[in-house]
Amino acid sequence: MTIAEKREKQVLWVSFYAGLLFAAAEFVFSIFNGSQSALMDAVYDASELIFIGFILFLVPLLYQPISEKHPYGFSQLESIILVIKGFMMLSVTFGLSADIIRNALSGGNQVDLRQVALFQAVLGALSVGIYTLMRRRNRALSSPLVDAEILGWKVDTLYSLGMSAAFFGSSFLEGTALGFLVPYFDPLVAVAISLLTLPETVRTLWRALKGIFLFSPSEETRDAVKQISSQVLAPYGFTPIFHDVIRTGRFLWVSVYFTIPGETLSLADLRTASRQLNQALGEQFENCVCELILSPEDHAPAAAGPPAADTDSGD
Repeated sequence: MTIAEKREKQVLWVSFYAGLLFAAAEFVFSIFNGSQSALMDAVYDASELIFIGFILFLVPLLYQPISEKHPYGFSQLESIILVIKGFMMLSVTFGLSADIIRNALSGGNQVDLRQVALFQAVLGALSVGIYTLMRRRNRALSSPLVDAEILGWKVDTLYSLGMSAAFFGSSFLEGTALGFLVPYFDPLVAVAISLLTLPETVRTLWRALKGIFLFSPSEETRDAVKQISSQVLAPYGFTPIFHDVIRTGRFLWVSVYFTIPGETLSLADLRTASRQLNQALGEQFENCVCELILSPEDHAPAAAGPPAADTDSGD
């Protein structure tokens, strides 16, 4: 087991145990308090536990080297995992939201608002500690899975503290002309939580789908790759004519098709240029694999394939 793999599993285990504690606390609180927002949080956290438990057994595969049989290694498996998580979270969001809206239309949900506010404040404070701990342990890693977990804890922190303030403020509505809104506040907050998490869930799902179907990354990433390759290859007289850039999971795969001014190519120049290009791209993008491909014609190839496992891609 590599150091990076060990650290990644440690961070994921921290998230798993913390999520287990939070899910249990939220579920028990929702039973005694009747809070639908707490129940929504509990279901989300329980869904996260299933996801983390699944990937903990698959992390070792993500560190397997590329081969002729698996030219991308198992990096696409990471995208598949994120797609499963995305669809799972969408189904949970829509299913619970429909049920909560149905309950709201039936008369709302009366809860002890200050009790909910205090509970969410405690969860928010604990979330801050877990988020800080995971960020510190993740400094030396480059893992979309861990990044997704850290983002999740950041969102949990903001939601918990925000809900605590909102519930505490709404408690002052009781006994006023706006007191009729109090029974509807808990289900409305629960639905608001689901709506706020929806955009990030959709973005995560879309990024993962792009990785599965081998779509190119953002235009910013492609432009950076083109700029770096042009700067590195210029001294050797190599002219890039086509860049095949693909992101699958945590890996960025780059194939640079180039032409030369003459009829002969120095293998020494090709090896040196390949090493320098991989080094330059590696400084900009973690887990980047690059290869140079000589094109006999001065136009883009008809079809581009993945970097070959036995290509001289540098150190």
